[in-house]
Amino acid sequence: MKKWVLKACFQKTISFLPFKHKLNFFFQKHITKGVFLSDEYFEDRLIHASNHLRGYSTLSKNPIPHKTLELGTGWYPVVPFMLYLSGSSEIHSIDIAKLTNKERLTTTLKKLAFSLSSPDKKHLFSQFNLVPKRIEALNELSKNASQYSEDEICKGLNLHLSITDASQTQFDTSSFDLVHSNNTFEHVYPAILKNILKEFSRLTKKDGGVMSHFVDMSDHFAHFDKSISIYNFLRFSDSQWKWIDNSVQPMNRLRLPDYLKMYEDLSIPVSLVENRPGNLAELARLKIDKKFSKYTPEEIAVSHSYIYSLFNR
Repeated sequence: MKKWVLKACFQKTISFLPFKHKLNFFFQKHITKGVFLSDEYFEDRLIHASNHLRGYSTLSKNPIPHKTLELGTGWYPVVPFMLYLSGSSEIHSIDIAKLTNKERLTTTLKKLAFSLSSPDKKHLFSQFNLVPKRIEALNELSKNASQYSEDEICKGLNLHLSITDASQTQFDTSSFDLVHSNNTFEHVYPAILKNILKEFSRLTKKDGGVMSHFVDMSDHFAHFDKSISIYNFLRFSDSQWKWIDNSVQPMNRLRLPDYLKMYEDLSIPVSLVENRPGNLAELARLKIDKKFSKYTPEEIAVSHSYIYSLFNR
């Protein structure tokens, strides 16, 4: 039996149990080895932070977003830490479940502090304009992390973490310079995602605010099981996929035109889209379900996208 099938069975089973996210973390930590702050994950998140900042400054013509909101805190909040180092003054990150904790915050701190001081890691930060005093503050937090509580670490980084419904937040209208997410939209079902986008449209400043969202449209089981294609989940009908999908790590299987249609329906501007075109040859080797016949092969093949929106009155 393929590894991805075993993982799907496990996640489907625990999706009906209390503490499913803790069980999933334990499984991925000890079985799949997929929740460590690896160099690959860390460097990938640095790229996201750089691209969000680049998109913001390019579209808004302002150097740095002062107040930011992230959807999907996850286990290791690398991107919010980089926003702090870059000069953001109020950084919010929300999630539907609490995945990070003091240990993982400390791991992120130490990984950043080590990388910032390593000559062979210098290239990782070449796209950033980091604030020297904030690097010093992060290093100090890293050295003395054991003395601080989780809340104190967050306070030292201008970071506010909260568990909330992203479609109904308590934030003020037009209050964020930058609203962003990484590898999150693909885990939200369309009806809910529309409500989240509507809320984010309300929260983004209308005089130069920017939304920047990175969407991974590949089959996430392929991240773990290299024997399957990143398009493997497109082989299944909706009724078949319902038996495979789970609430621990759901995958909505939307393609880029679906996301762009949501933006259009909600009158959210699409100012810039940056795509990874994917692999048409790999796609052609699979029998894709008729559900996806309304798309061109090029539209189906797009595997990852940044979608940027500039809000102006």
